[in-house]
Amino acid sequence: MRQISIEELRGNSTAEKDVEFVERKGIGHPDSLIDGIAEQISVELSKRYMEEAGRILHHNVDKGLIIGGSSNATFGHGEITKKIEVIVTGRATEQFNGNKIDVNELAANTAYKYLKDHTRFLDVDNEVTIVPKIVRGSADLTDLFMRGNGVPLANDTSFGVGFAPFTETETLTLEIEKFLNSNEYKKKEPAVGEDIKVMSLRYKDNILVTLAIAFVAKEVKSLDDYLATKERVKKDVYALAKKITSKDVDIKINTGDNPEKGIVYLTKSGLSCESGDDGQVGRGNRINGLITPFRKMSLEAAAGKNPVNHVGKIYNILATELAKDIVNNYPQIKECDVALLSQIGRRIDDPSHTNISIAVENKSEFEDMKSKARYIAESWLDRINELGIEISLGKYSVF
Repeated sequence: MRQISIEELRGNSTAEKDVEFVERKGIGHPDSLIDGIAEQISVELSKRYMEEAGRILHHNVDKGLIIGGSSNATFGHGEITKKIEVIVTGRATEQFNGNKIDVNELAANTAYKYLKDHTRFLDVDNEVTIVPKIVRGSADLTDLFMRGNGVPLANDTSFGVGFAPFTETETLTLEIEKFLNSNEYKKKEPAVGEDIKVMSLRYKDNILVTLAIAFVAKEVKSLDDYLATKERVKKDVYALAKKITSKDVDIKINTGDNPEKGIVYLTKSGLSCESGDDGQVGRGNRINGLITPFRKMSLEAAAGKNPVNHVGKIYNILATELAKDIVNNYPQIKECDVALLSQIGRRIDDPSHTNISIAVENKSEFEDMKSKARYIAESWLDRINELGIEISLGKYSVF
């Protein structure tokens, strides 16, 4: 029998507490870019392995680094004077039944395409150097990967956590970045670069949102144009905020600007990594797309880990989806935290322990909700192999 404990979440919910900090690093932030590259390499490796072997072979490509370049940007013009360097590394199966799989070529091509697809003003051919350094995996972990009899065995002793639902502050933080980085908004305001960081502070019923936006020099003709664009963006974010929350919201953009001295946040590419800002897998958003210091979090770098038996990836996604499923099915539950602990060599559908904490509107309903939460947990664990397949197909975002 699986070890599943369900307890009452006591005290004020996160939304009821006086203070929240919430952060979102946008798709063009160097930490997000390298997360996205690592994860897409895992997806492409999984596809290739399926073609070659009929199943996903062992790999963990969860190490990577973006080393920032140098650039000059002025109103109407920008240039990158020192290339951005992308290093991707990790472990992967290079042969199957005598057939060689060029994992480094696949990694380099994937990184190239990812940057092409997710940036508008970066000349990947001439402004980026991609260095793949993927090698063969260790024998013990590769053997463990192969040993599962129908259900894979955990490759690590680790834990995954998740929570639901989002507070208004969390929703606002996520939706602002998605809105500003949407294709529709880029057509409206092409000067808004992909590197956007959103930091939100809620104190009681007041939310302060601080935005760092890398503006694209080519699309900004003068200081007046820059300030006018910034003001339009602020108004658009205010309009979005009103759809999400009735709390008082204050928006600040590029607070490091000093217009009197002509110091503003301009870039050639819309990315901060063009001028020295670096990125590393796992330093950015968690599985749910946010950084939430007032919540339970895992420090696992999920991007790039294999979707078959790497619990550092699977359990964080599972915990998040399980928490969402519980609150979506039972409105009586106002908050849910989930934590799953693995044990290396143990079947991934049988965690060493699963802990679910729920807060109910009416305490008399706790026992009933307990059994329902347990049923949902059992159901998710029963279909964990299916979850792994969905992860391998890129269905779940990991940042």
